[in-house]
Amino acid sequence: MKRELWTEEKLDELLSTPSDALVEDIKKINGDIMVLGAGGKMGPSLCLLAKKAALKAGIDKKIYAVSRGSDKIATELMKSNGIDVIACDLLDKEQLYALPDVENIIYMAGKKFGTNGNEWQTWAMNSTLPAFVADKFKKSNIVVFSSGNIYPIVPLHTCGCTEEDRVAPNGEYAMSCLARERAFEYAANTYGTKVFTYRLNFAVDLRYGVIFDVANKILNGEPISLSTPCFNFIWQGSANEYAIRGLLHASAPATVMNITGPEVVSIKKMALKLGEYLGKTPIFEGECGTDAYLNDASKAIELFGYPSVCAETLIRWQAEWLLDGGRTLDKPTHFEERKGNY
Repeated sequence: MKRELWTEEKLDELLSTPSDALVEDIKKINGDIMVLGAGGKMGPSLCLLAKKAALKAGIDKKIYAVSRGSDKIATELMKSNGIDVIACDLLDKEQLYALPDVENIIYMAGKKFGTNGNEWQTWAMNSTLPAFVADKFKKSNIVVFSSGNIYPIVPLHTCGCTEEDRVAPNGEYAMSCLARERAFEYAANTYGTKVFTYRLNFAVDLRYGVIFDVANKILNGEPISLSTPCFNFIWQGSANEYAIRGLLHASAPATVMNITGPEVVSIKKMALKLGEYLGKTPIFEGECGTDAYLNDASKAIELFGYPSVCAETLIRWQAEWLLDGGRTLDKPTHFEERKGNY
């Protein structure tokens, strides 16, 4: 049977269709939701998902999307779907404190790539700004996006770090991510702000992500490093859903939770599978390593359920997206990086 071609509209629809569990949970979230840093890779689809969930639940809930508005496609998509878009430079304290007070905050603002040589900018965005946001919204429930790479690289047999493992950030980006967490942790312990710390390890939207990066290397005939032999990832639709539902589990002291898929995926096996779909043989370089950045998301899966799309399906979808000429966000993940240099 001939498959349906991928389009931007089809992908956006898949990413923003709420599950029954999300619809039920959004009924329990009192007040409106504001997404800070909504113009990034995940923000637009998260805002759409929240808005559609509220509409399906039959409740009147505003979804605010706050960003600098540099992505015109994302801005127009959000506005056309009834989301209240606010242009704001969050690093400008006057603009930040002028934002309306909202009961629920999803904090997605951050800087990663371009850190080397501009460390001061990364620290300002990832550690200084969170302190001001935590002060401005001290009475709100806050889901704080963080990174799984604040944990150490671990042997493959461990299947990944849990929330109980000690953090060991490598490099200034990872250190600044931990500083972000600590700023909101301070608010939770000092002001009683309810916080849900969301340690994400590779969300996958077919326009970017670890699978896209590997597939793109195959198409371009570029070698794929095996130094990091495995990784975790999660369908962005599920990752966004967990973030919204996480508002119900924010607490003081802060709740900390790893967010990723349940599979530990071999980069070599994934590349070979992608190569079959794409009709090209992948090129590998180096020896397979024995450790990687891996996170155990058992707690999140127990709380929110399994992701709605498994790894095997995402690999096939990714190949189809590229074969159909799908757009790229041109935001590589640099999944191969092991020394914290971004």
